[in-house]
Parts: sequence; structure tokens; C-alpha cells
Amino acid sequence: MAVTVDSNTQKLNIRFRVNGFSKQFYISTGLKNSPKNRTIADSRWEEIQRDIALGRFDPTLKSYKFGSHQNVALPVEREPLCKLWDKFLVFQSQHLELSTLESDYKQITKIVTELSSKPIKDAPTIRDWLLAKYSYHTAHKSLAAFSRCCKWGIDSGLINFNPFEKMQLPKPKNPSNENEEKAYTLEQRDLIISAFESHPKFSHYSSLVKFLFWTGCRPGEAFSLTWGDVSHECTRISITKAYASRVQLLKGTKNNRRRVFPCGKGSKLQSLLAEIQPDSPDPSELIFQSRAGQRVNLNILDKCWRGHETKGYRYNGVVTELANQGIIPYLKAYSTRHTFATWAIASGASPEKVAYWIGDNIQTVLRYYCHPDVTKSECPDF
Repeated sequence: MAVTVDSNTQKLNIRFRVNGFSKQFYISTGLKNSPKNRTIADSRWEEIQRDIALGRFDPTLKSYKFGSHQNVALPVEREPLCKLWDKFLVFQSQHLELSTLESDYKQITKIVTELSSKPIKDAPTIRDWLLAKYSYHTAHKSLAAFSRCCKWGIDSGLINFNPFEKMQLPKPKNPSNENEEKAYTLEQRDLIISAFESHPKFSHYSSLVKFLFWTGCRPGEAFSLTWGDVSHECTRISITKAYASRVQLLKGTKNNRRRVFPCGKGSKLQSLLAEIQPDSPDPSELIFQSRAGQRVNLNILDKCWRGHETKGYRYNGVVTELANQGIIPYLKAYSTRHTFATWAIASGASPEKVAYWIGDNIQTVLRYYCHPDVTKSECPDF
């Protein structure tokens, strides 16, 4: 039964039964039904399930009630990592986007579940276990997260010591053979666009690929655009939201920065929008849709860019096909953003303007989007 919604109040409740107890257990969360609050309730339900499995279930429900935890600092050796992590996630879910929780904490939460009731004081054992079972990168990321969790636990009066503070691993280095290219040349960009336009299966998505290359916007921002976000003459695009594919949720842009992207009259971008714009566009109609008329997402973009596997057979995407032929190097779809920012700067646009156009800060633009190997080459008409 688990997490349910009260039909009258629209608030979330937790209902369940436990072997050996005749009554049904009920916990009122006091939280309105929403994706973020459901994550909080699901986290508490997982905590209860874990306690049942480990034989430490509290039938009084005092330790599971919402808002009932007393901030009494426990000696670190008495607090299981999984219990502190559950409380940490509840706190984080109150101020982080659901998509951020999914991307940053989902894998680590699974690792914590494997650790079961391992006490926090066993930090050296946990570190060694992580290194033996997972990649160095995952171990580094997990230990850093555990340290943040314990620091929060100290600040919240739940524990009195952070044993993971001295368990941190050096930041992993990039392999020497890793492809460090992040942006395509303009010639390579145009080859990709041309290949999409003529592709027998994926030509439908050529407009989306052009838009990503010519604006540098994040894919999730493009997925959320409607014709109401575009001015009548297609000279201005309002970028105010993004679609998080993993959790299927519309949210604010990554930095919650609203911006207007300019399309010069007669530019390639304005011509593209004017060409695909319906005669009487519905302001709520999505600009970029799948072949089935649904919202495009990261899974669809990845299939047409990189490829996919079905019934044991590998189907290459457009860019993978070009890379396999040795025509271009393979870079991820996010390289469209790097390509735009790199060549905008190389063509004379100031970092301040580029930062505004792509919805980022100047420091990030200078650090990540200026690739010397590309910008030192001769620049064609951008």
C-alpha cells in the first residue's frame, strides 16, 4: 500500500502492514501531493522498509513521524549511515530540484542501501569497500557525499563528529588518452547538420539539431519551447524553462535565469523558425516534437545522435555513422553548446554576451567554452 493520497485533503499518507502485527500502520506526512513531497514520503517509506528487514522496526512509529525527530546529538558510533542519509535526503529535497536529486543522489542512495546498518564510525571500512567494489570515480563521489551528509548531521545536532572528513580521496585525473575535444569546427558542425537533413530515418530532427548548434541552449531548454516563447517575426526567443527528461518534469532553467535569445533578421536561425512555424501557431504548441507528435526528450535525441540497441542489434545514430567513417570525431550531443559558445567568442562576441545568450556565468564560459585548438584556426563566416 505504502504512500497514498488522501482524496479530501490531497495530502500524502503512508499505510502499511508488518508481519506479526494485526493492525495496519498509518502515518500522516502533512505534506501536499507533489513530485518533491512524494520524494520525501518515499524516502521515509524506504527507511521503514529497511528497519523492518533488519528487525529494528519501531511499532510506536515515533521515530518515523514527520517533524517529530528531536535534535539530540548522538555519538557517531551509534548512528547508522543509512538513517542519517535518509534524513539528509529529506532536507536536500526541500530546496533542490527533483531532477538534481535524481542525478546527484540516486546512485549513492543505492550504495547506502547496500551498506545497510553500517555505522558511521566504520568510515575506513566503508572507504575500502567502495574502492574494492566500485570505480575510483564512484568511490570518490560517494565519500564526498557522505562527508557532506555528516557535516549536515553535525550542523543539525544529529551527530557530533564527521569521520569521513579525513577519508576523502584525491580527485580522479582524466585518463591521458581521453578525448579532450569538446567543440566541433564549423565545417564539422555543418557536416553533421547536412547529414541529419538527408538521413532517411532521422531527418525529422534536423531542425532541433540546427537550433542547438545555432543557439547553444541546453537540450532540456529546447524541449520545453513553445511557439508562445517566440516573437511574431521570429526575432526573439524567450528561454524561461527546461524539461527534465529523467523525471519528466518542467522546471526553471538550470540557473533559474530567464533570458531572451536574439535572432537577427535574415539570420539562419530566424529563417529556420519562420520555415517551421505553423501559419496560425498555438502559443502552447511545442516547437520541437517527436515523429509521433510528442515532446522530444534526451532519450530520443541520444538515439538519433549516438544510436540505440534493439533486440541485440546496434543501430548507429547520425553522428556515430560520421565518426565511424572517420569524417568527424565523436562528441556528445552537448557539444552543440560548446560549439556555439566557442565559435561565438572566436568570432568576436564578448564573453559577457555569450554568457547571457547561453544562460551561464562569465567564469564558466571562459573556463569551459574556450577551446584553444579550435579557436586558433581560421574562422569562416559565423
